Amino acid sequence: MITSLTLTDFRSYAAATLSIEARTVVLHGPNGAGKTNLLEAISLFTPGKGLRGATAPEMGRREPGEAGGRAWAVAAVLTDGDGERRLGTGVQSPGAARRIVRIEGETAQPGRLLDHLRPVWATPEQDRLFSDARAERLKFFDRLVFAADPSHAASVSAYEKALRERLRLLTDAVEGAPADPLWLDALELRLGAAGAAAAAARAGALATLQAAIDGRSDRPFPQADLGLTGEAEAMAAAGADEAAIAAFIREGMVRSRARDAASGRSLYGPHRSDLTALHREKNRPAAEGSSGEQKALVLNLILAQIARLADQPAPPVLLLDEAPAHLDTARRAALFDEIDALGLQAFMTGTEADLFAPLRGRAQFVRVEGGGFA
Repeated sequence: MITSLTLTDFRSYAAATLSIEARTVVLHGPNGAGKTNLLEAISLFTPGKGLRGATAPEMGRREPGEAGGRAWAVAAVLTDGDGERRLGTGVQSPGAARRIVRIEGETAQPGRLLDHLRPVWATPEQDRLFSDARAERLKFFDRLVFAADPSHAASVSAYEKALRERLRLLTDAVEGAPADPLWLDALELRLGAAGAAAAAARAGALATLQAAIDGRSDRPFPQADLGLTGEAEAMAAAGADEAAIAAFIREGMVRSRARDAASGRSLYGPHRSDLTALHREKNRPAAEGSSGEQKALVLNLILAQIARLADQPAPPVLLLDEAPAHLDTARRAALFDEIDALGLQAFMTGTEADLFAPLRGRAQFVRVEGGGFA
């Protein structure tokens, strides 16, 4: 578990260290105190931009009137039966676009963080996940996929890079000479390979998550029947090999060249896939449910993800921002009991400590205010 977290010029924190004494930590305090900033700091111990999706320059602390954010750092100490491990991330100069990662003081690739820690999070923005933008649902699902399969992040990144290059080539050629067909062929070859790998990973993760959800029928959270709308994912679920899926994606890209060039958007491919969910008990799409119902479905999905990661060498860490929001008293207590029973480390935020009363004696309560902890 994480036993110490140190923030330096990160968001609202000039310099602060939190000593962590329990697996469950409740962060409470007024709005704007810096509770979510602390969760964001922990979420950076994984590849990507963290729970806010912010760029590295946006994370640096700035005083009133200061033009840009400062250089910043986040460091954590992990303790297990074999001793301590130290992780760190941050930027060395103000405005630096890329954050660096250090493990035991040595510079490392961000993907190596997943050898030590696997943060999984839910934020208030996900309380209406199933009725909000498709792209946000897919991004949420992709994070669940690569928490168990780190290579998925590389596949998605390679696909998105080739997709941007292809679209730029197509749109630049609209008013000029036709795009180089050999260059387009090369990009679409890359799109096929990366897209097929991503689709296969998504289909595999969906099946595993659905099995975990089905195994949680005795829990007080609603169950969802999950689906993916993408054609490539459907092929993967039906047993097609990646070579066949890659060829299918390439052919679709070739057919959509003229349409994509005219619209200025990439209208075909696995980036257009969507995560769907049916509220099983009510037999209706999750998108039609209330914020409370959608949040309960998301929490059940995340707890299923935790079960899916149980056999991974790096432990999952659960980050729940505004955890009690939209949950009734019974589901709130059930959530706390389940976190406790799973034995995982969890950090939860809320404005009032009383909302977490069932955790008294089982969790560490930390008041966050004024850039520090009490």
